[in-house]
Order: sequence, then structure tokens, then C-alpha cells
Amino acid sequence: MYPMAPLIRTALNATARVAPGPAGRAAFHLFVRPLGRARVKPEEEALLATARTGHLRVRGKDVVTYAWGDGRRPVLLVHGWSSRASRLTAFAEALLARGYSPVAFDAPGHGDSPGRASNIVEYREIIRELHTRHGDFDAVVAHSFGVLASLFALRDGVRTARFVGLGGVGSFDLLVKGFRAGLGVDERVVRCMRAHVERRLAPDEPGIWDRLDADLDPGALGAPVLLFHDESDDMVPPAQSRLLARAHGDRARLVVTRGLGHRRILRDPDVVAEAVEFLTAPMPAAGEPSEERVAAAG
Repeated sequence: MYPMAPLIRTALNATARVAPGPAGRAAFHLFVRPLGRARVKPEEEALLATARTGHLRVRGKDVVTYAWGDGRRPVLLVHGWSSRASRLTAFAEALLARGYSPVAFDAPGHGDSPGRASNIVEYREIIRELHTRHGDFDAVVAHSFGVLASLFALRDGVRTARFVGLGGVGSFDLLVKGFRAGLGVDERVVRCMRAHVERRLAPDEPGIWDRLDADLDPGALGAPVLLFHDESDDMVPPAQSRLLARAHGDRARLVVTRGLGHRRILRDPDVVAEAVEFLTAPMPAAGEPSEERVAAAG
């Protein structure tokens, strides 16, 4: 996963013992760097070309934004890690056809946005800024890491009427464990990275590390939730969406798909249709029971 992992592992493990500050900073810089930059796929080009492209600046970084429609009934689309906004064009197309106004962005170091890295706090600030510009969202549709980041933002003042998560990360610890496994670093290195995050990334938010899990304070969302996760997802275990479904209780429904994996779920016609129907249907009555359903790929 990481080039030169044995050398990096040796250096970080040794540095963490004698210089925790530099070790934490170095580990964080690796942790927040995407593993490559996704390119636009041919099937995404036509809709992307019709977007109103904009820019915003968050925490000193430039971010490319996209918007479609007339601005009424905005729906925020949030891409995952090492991905880009165009991966959600199937949802943008379907929502446009229903009269909604999709809004999206490429996080720093992703898609057409410059830079080499991003992090969950930057995602939150981007989402906050788009909320300020476009008003309350009729819905938020997020994929993978975007689910974790979106729910973090939705606990901190951003408002939406509904939420759809696809292949979502529910536990920040999953990402940390993946980072440790990819490099083989000691737990001491993770502690150094945590100290760096709390001291440097968000010094005004004590204990921020403990507030990053998406199942924390689910009542703050206060909106119906529809989750999709493929049973053979090789990037994010389905248990992550089950964690979110349990946390959100009666407001949540989980659909487990088959044969779509982590990425094809974003373009599956049945998934897109069911998600858009959920987003555009009359608001469900309070207290409807949550459920899990299995849907085979068509």
C-alpha cells in the first residue's frame, strides 16, 4: 500500500521513541495523503462538462466545486478517499431529472483540486462553506470516507433533511488500523499522530480525536438515513454500515447489495433509483422501524 513501507516503518518506530513530535507530524502527513489521483471516466465527462465550476479556499487550500440545476432543493454529493466528485455523477443526473440541484467538490489533493493531501477536518470545513453558500440541503449523498466526513460535519451545524451513505466508513479507528497495518508501525506512532492532530490540526477542539467516529451522537443528525453496502466490499467491511444503522435506530435502513463491491455500487441503476426515490419521497412518519434488506445486483 505504501511505497518504501519497511524503511518508513523503521524510521517512524525509532523516531516515536525519541522525538514524539516529529514522529507524529510525519505519520500524519502520510496518513492524510491520497493514494493516487483519480481521473474522470468517459461516462462522467458529459455531465461534468455542464457543471458550474467554482472555487473556495479552506484552511489555506484551494478547492474546486461543482453545481448543477437552478439552485433550488440543493443536494450535496461527497466523494470518498482517493476519489473525486465525478464518481457520483449517476446520482447527479438522476437528481437533476427530478428538479434538484446537486452540489459537489473535489477535496484538496483529489480530482481537479490542487494539493497533495486532505483530512476530515478540511472535508468538514468545505461542507460547512457549501452549506453557507447553498443553504440547508434537501439531502446529502456520500460514499466511503465521505460518509464519515459528512456525518462529522452534520454534527457541527450543517443541516440536511435526509442522508444516504454508500459503502460508508463508520469508525475512524478503521482508518487508523488500516494505516498501521499498511506500514506496520507501532501503537506508539499512532499516539504521536493523535497528539499532533489534537495539538496542531484542531487546537481549539479538545478531544477532537474521540469525536471523529460517525456513530457518535446520532441524534444530532435528526434525519432519515438510507445506507447501502455490498456484502463483498473489499475496502470497507459491511459491519461499518451495520454500526451506523444500529446507531441511528428507527431512522435508518440498510440495504446490503451483492456483486457490486466498493465502487460499482455508485453506478448501479437499482441503487441509484432506490436512493433517489428515498430522497424525493414524502417524509416518512416518525418511529418507522429500521430494517436490513439484501438486494442482488441486477
